[in-house]
Amino acid sequence: MQQDNPEVDPAEQWIRDPETGQYRLDPSAGIPGARRRAAAPEASGTAQRSDRATAREPAGEGRRAAQRRAAAARRTRRRRVLKWTAGAGALVMVAGCGGAYYLYQHFNNNLTSVKVQLGDEAERPKAAGDALNILVLGTDSRQGLGREYGDEGSTGHADTTLLFHIAKDRSNATVISIPRDLMVPIPECRTADGKKIAGAARDMFNNSLGQEGRDPGCTWKTVEKVTGIRVDHFVQVNFEAVKALSTAVGGVEVCAAKDINDSGSHLRMSKGRHVVQGDDALAFVRTRHAVGLGGDLTRIPLQQQFISSMIRKIKSDDTLTSPSKLYKLADAATKALTVDSGIGSVDKLKDLALDISKVDTRNITFATVPVLDDPKDENRLVLKQPDAGQLFSMIAGDRSLTEAAAAPAPATPEATSATSTPAAPAVDPKGVRVTVRNGSGTAGQAQPAVDKLRAKGFAKAATGPNAPAAAISSVSYPAGQEAEAGALAAALGLPGDAVRPDPKADPKGPLVLVLGKDVLAAPAASAMPTEAPKDLQRVQADDTDACAK
Repeated sequence: MQQDNPEVDPAEQWIRDPETGQYRLDPSAGIPGARRRAAAPEASGTAQRSDRATAREPAGEGRRAAQRRAAAARRTRRRRVLKWTAGAGALVMVAGCGGAYYLYQHFNNNLTSVKVQLGDEAERPKAAGDALNILVLGTDSRQGLGREYGDEGSTGHADTTLLFHIAKDRSNATVISIPRDLMVPIPECRTADGKKIAGAARDMFNNSLGQEGRDPGCTWKTVEKVTGIRVDHFVQVNFEAVKALSTAVGGVEVCAAKDINDSGSHLRMSKGRHVVQGDDALAFVRTRHAVGLGGDLTRIPLQQQFISSMIRKIKSDDTLTSPSKLYKLADAATKALTVDSGIGSVDKLKDLALDISKVDTRNITFATVPVLDDPKDENRLVLKQPDAGQLFSMIAGDRSLTEAAAAPAPATPEATSATSTPAAPAVDPKGVRVTVRNGSGTAGQAQPAVDKLRAKGFAKAATGPNAPAAAISSVSYPAGQEAEAGALAAALGLPGDAVRPDPKADPKGPLVLVLGKDVLAAPAASAMPTEAPKDLQRVQADDTDACAK
């Protein structure tokens, strides 16, 4: 850009283009004396005319003319100042927009995305609807890390796998860890470049990624086949990501219940609380030989503790109010992540992050898939049934492992007075009349539903005439039976919006359950478990007392 001439008034260097309305530099402004020379003849003529006019004017008229000329000069200077201010403001705006565009492009260019090949849609589990299921893959690839962490040429396998379920109302989230040593069927899959890879009837889950050239799409298909839960997106990270992200947030607090000295992960940590980042953070999440029983199942709670603490740190005011930390975090995250093409842009990744951020930390539950030692190999694991199926069904049905606290009702004089209305008593299902109508489009669904209701205590459940075809199941109730309808919906695992009043119904009439097509899907709504398996390993994301043992 042409340099400003110090001999020229800065305001005069900016002129307004009448066609565009924008301000630009005057090309002649930087030429010494150009503007003054161009203006000299006119100025000289003006002065001569002014002298002649003054000679003809009386003294008072001359003073008034001089005042008018001075006022005109002041207006000219004000216009010059306004032009300069507007021009500078325009530059700031352009610079700001350019900076935002630069950041957007910078973060977009950081991202790596993969287009997954998932095959026949009909073979996949039922869609999660407004709920979200994100597969987080932590690989053990040593690429770019040298020999410090073992075989630098090692193919990245599914070393750490988390299935992150976010409830459709964003009130809670469940994160389940899938052990790397779990023996599972791995389905046939195609990689992003179209390569077909044969499946395996029984193999380590770890081998669903990397082995035989399998990419994240193959792990995605494996998780859907094993759990019956539909996955919406995947996010893949490696060793370097743990180091970069922990450093970007200024360190993550962790806790050790005893002194730890692990030669495998290089972690040396005294008993107590520590803030770790970089290599120390990576060593902490890789530690397994010096804690617990020394296996992968022992390492998982450490990883859950670390991730919980990182979530708390990211959501803290210390991070959210610091532009420099937010930039470092965004830069490190976009460089570290490989994602599916469905979220392969900054805009889409931002929307996903906003969805996750809506969940209160106290309502995020980490759990490990229930497993047993493999009877064929003591170094491997198999699913513990029916516990694992129970957990998978709860997630597929959007049932929380945490009872998310309802938002408090606004205070009213009645609510705060001594005569406030007491809570409604619990409903005894034995006295609730229920008519079950089949609207699924498939004959014979009403009686099994009645049998299940009676097993749950609804002794007065009975079949009724078929209903018109319905996509989803619903419960309608007469006036005054809202509590009974809620109890019925809860027993069936139906969402709250499936319950609706029927103002035309007889107040003394029964509840009406209409079975929709969703009862034919697995897991069926009527069979949805309402409680987590007993002895389920779990960690709450807001638990600051969790320690590595």
